[in-house]
Amino acid sequence: MSDLILNEQNYYSTEANQVYWSVSQYKDFMRCESMAMAKIRGEYEQPMTRAMLVGSFIDRYMEGALPQFIQEHPELFTLKRQLRAEFRHAYEIINKIESSPKFMNYMSGEKQKILTAEMFGVPWKIKMDSFLPGICITDLKVVARTERLPDWRYDLQGAVYQYVAEANGYGRLPFYLAVATKEKVPDLNIFQIPDSELDKAFLEIGENMPHFINVKTGIEEPKRCEKCAWCKMTRELKVRNYMELAEG
Repeated sequence: MSDLILNEQNYYSTEANQVYWSVSQYKDFMRCESMAMAKIRGEYEQPMTRAMLVGSFIDRYMEGALPQFIQEHPELFTLKRQLRAEFRHAYEIINKIESSPKFMNYMSGEKQKILTAEMFGVPWKIKMDSFLPGICITDLKVVARTERLPDWRYDLQGAVYQYVAEANGYGRLPFYLAVATKEKVPDLNIFQIPDSELDKAFLEIGENMPHFINVKTGIEEPKRCEKCAWCKMTRELKVRNYMELAEG
């Protein structure tokens, strides 16, 4: 394991991302290896969209860190210093969350608990939204609608969180998603991802990691997706066959 001790201040730092793997970094490699490496080198930072800001707004409120978040993001306000409509709606989502005892119960654990462990021969880091030792791990998700949840592969996140918590002596804990939607009338749900699905996701990660590790350590060249913002920014212009478009 690394000698770098993680905390709230350095968890998302370039140094930490160079040393540790995380679920978000693994997903970056799945999307585009070149983009993932650019992030690790500190050459590229993915822009935060308005939709991402809404989710972070609610995340920070639940952590008790909203005032600092508001200070760091003036784009939450109009030129007249009024909170933009989507963030006013975020307060409605928060009110809905706080009015549900069951939802709040799942979110009642230690907030943003950081753990590290070695997995597939390399160090990993996790940061849990709600950690209840001996009971469960819960991750808060604020989404447009629940139907698209499987598209985001939260089974990968659950598999890593479950493994790292168990490696730290907390046992094999169930993994839940506490989901709130951004709909005009917000909807709340609690989903448990079954252990059988987490086991499949864990095996999938294990199959991909040898190649990803080789890319991160410089043994293999990163592949480009030619679709993401990083690839568009750095692509060398060349003449292409028009029929590529028909082939998808």
